[in-house]
Amino acid sequence: MEGIMMRGPKGTAVSLRLPDGTIETTMKDFVSIRKKNKFFNIPLIRGVVSFVESMILGYNLLMESAEKTSLDFDAEESESKLDRWITEHFGKKMMAALGFISAFLGIALSFFLFVWLPSFAFDKINVLFFHESLTMFRAIFEGIARVIIFVFYMWVVSKMKEIHRVYMYHGAEHKTIFCFEHGKELTVDNIRPESRFHPRCGTSFIFVTLILSILISCVAAFLFPDVTKVRALWIAIKILIMPVIMGIGFEFIQLAGKYPNKCTRALSAPGLLMQRITTAEPDDAIIEVAIEAMKAALSGEVSVKSDDISDAESGISNEESENAISGDDSTAGV
Repeated sequence: MEGIMMRGPKGTAVSLRLPDGTIETTMKDFVSIRKKNKFFNIPLIRGVVSFVESMILGYNLLMESAEKTSLDFDAEESESKLDRWITEHFGKKMMAALGFISAFLGIALSFFLFVWLPSFAFDKINVLFFHESLTMFRAIFEGIARVIIFVFYMWVVSKMKEIHRVYMYHGAEHKTIFCFEHGKELTVDNIRPESRFHPRCGTSFIFVTLILSILISCVAAFLFPDVTKVRALWIAIKILIMPVIMGIGFEFIQLAGKYPNKCTRALSAPGLLMQRITTAEPDDAIIEVAIEAMKAALSGEVSVKSDDISDAESGISNEESENAISGDDSTAGV
């Protein structure tokens, strides 16, 4: 919320636009387990590890940014004695409890929308209208249903004011990464015309996994047709093969980012199209936040900037960009 996370050669940096207009940048002490143990950096396995780590880190930073950027000083002044007492005695525990509840509800909603609902809908349609003659097409039907639900869900939430602003920061992140990768000085003027659609985006990863899930589920249904007749067993199998799907999807995203050609561009097209929903054109103030995050990720140094940052103050020279960021150690945001 009101910020950007970047990963670079000097670590993980988070820049937030605070309510008073300043930009706060902090470095996060995060080292992937992939760097500590070579086993977790094996192709396919590293995709699952990266996904889990990104979810945990992203969630923690989301909660932290929401707390910092939603400060309401007027509300604090009018806060009752009871409110202050609850905050002082149960503040951290309450935030932890709310965080756990929201995470649980998020997982439950995802399971309901993308796993249980398509399977339930197929069973009803197959029995009521086709007398179970479509059983062999279960994987295709459910896969297409998940894609439709995903696109519709992302489109609906993009209409929310707060989420639209998050998508503006998402667009600024991509533009800044492109500017750096093109060897340009990191200024607002240089970043503004860059594309907001990046092939290594997490949105592309999610969409690729949806497509892969259709293909792999079809293979599983063809090899073991009887399991598709029992909904609970079929759902369990789809959950078990999810790590394989994530691993393959991660490797594809990395290849698409490293080797842009007609083939990878064609396969990446659906994910890039989705970014028309999950990214938005940022304003200059948001781009300034992205610049600060990138500078910190590259240099490891942090600073507090006011809301009147000039292009000259925001710049970083090409000489400071010696180590181009690419591949699975690329700059990434949340």
